[in-house]
Amino acid sequence: MLGLTAMGSAMAQSNYPNKPIRLIVPFAAGGTTDIIARAISEPLGKELGQAIVVENKGGGGGVIGAAEAARAAPDGYSLSVATVSTTASNPAINPAITYNPLTDFTPVINMAATPNVVVVHPSFPAKTYAEFVKEVSSNPGKYSYASSGTGGIGHLQTELFKSLVNLDMQHIPYRGAGPGLNDAVAGQVPIMFDNLPSALPFITSGRLRAIVVAAPERVAAISDVPTFNEVGLEPANRMAYYGILGPKDLPPDIVEKLNSALKKVLAEPAVAKRIEDTGSIVVANSPAEFAKQIQEEFEVYSDVVKKQNLKLE
Repeated sequence: MLGLTAMGSAMAQSNYPNKPIRLIVPFAAGGTTDIIARAISEPLGKELGQAIVVENKGGGGGVIGAAEAARAAPDGYSLSVATVSTTASNPAINPAITYNPLTDFTPVINMAATPNVVVVHPSFPAKTYAEFVKEVSSNPGKYSYASSGTGGIGHLQTELFKSLVNLDMQHIPYRGAGPGLNDAVAGQVPIMFDNLPSALPFITSGRLRAIVVAAPERVAAISDVPTFNEVGLEPANRMAYYGILGPKDLPPDIVEKLNSALKKVLAEPAVAKRIEDTGSIVVANSPAEFAKQIQEEFEVYSDVVKKQNLKLE
C-alpha cells in the first residue's frame, strides 16, 4: 500500500501540469535558442493546458542558466533548453562548472538542430574549401578566428576542425556570437565558425563568404557550399542542437507526457515553419536518443580539449 508521501507524489504527477511551467533559456533573448523556445512555448502551453513561461538566464556561455536548471526540483515545473554549449563544449573545458551534463539532467527531447558554417571575410584570399585549407596551412599562426567565447560550440568546433586538418589559427573569444560576427563582417577578424542562422544574412548579402558547412546535406540557401562530409571530414559534421531537459530524477511519466506533447507541437506546420525559418531542422526524437546525443557530443569535445590542450582563457 502506498504511503501518504508516495500517494501525494503519484497524484501530483497524474494531475501534471496544474500550474504554469518555467522554461529556462540559458542565453539572452533574440538568439536561435530563444527563438526556438518561444516558437514552442505558446503551442506547448495549449497542448498541456498550462502556460509556459520563458525565462532568459544568460551569462557564462549558457552555464549560469543551465546550473540553475540543474538545481530545480524534479517536479516538471522547471525545464530548460539545452544546447551543445551548455551540455558538451563548456562542461568539457571548464572544470569549475557546478553540474554534470550526463547525470544532473533528465533528457526530454531534442527539438531541433542547426547547421554551423565556416565563414571568411570577402577579402580572405580563398574562395573554396581547398583554397582555404591551403592558405591557412601555408601560413601557420597568421590567421585568427572569432568565437562566441571560450568553451562555446564555435570555439570547440573550430578546434575540432583544426585538429583534423592540422591547421594553426589563433582563437579570439568574444562575449557572444553577435560581437564576433560583427568583427568578422568588419574585417577585424578574418574567420569564424558560427550558427548558420545568424551568419546567413551576411553570406547572402556578400559581406561574408561561406567555405564549408556542418549539415546532413547541402543547405539550399548556400547550395554551392560543401558539407564537411563531402570534403572528407565527417567528424566535424556536427550540428548545434536545441533540446529540453528537466532536472535529474524527473519522473518517467512526466518525461513521457512532455515528450509526447512536444512531438505534437513540433509537428504543427506553423511551429515547424518558424523553426525552419531560423535555418534549423526539426528533430523531435526520444528521451533516450537525446541522452545518447548529449553523451556523444560531450565525449567528442572532451577529446578535443585534451588533444588541443585547451584551457579557459
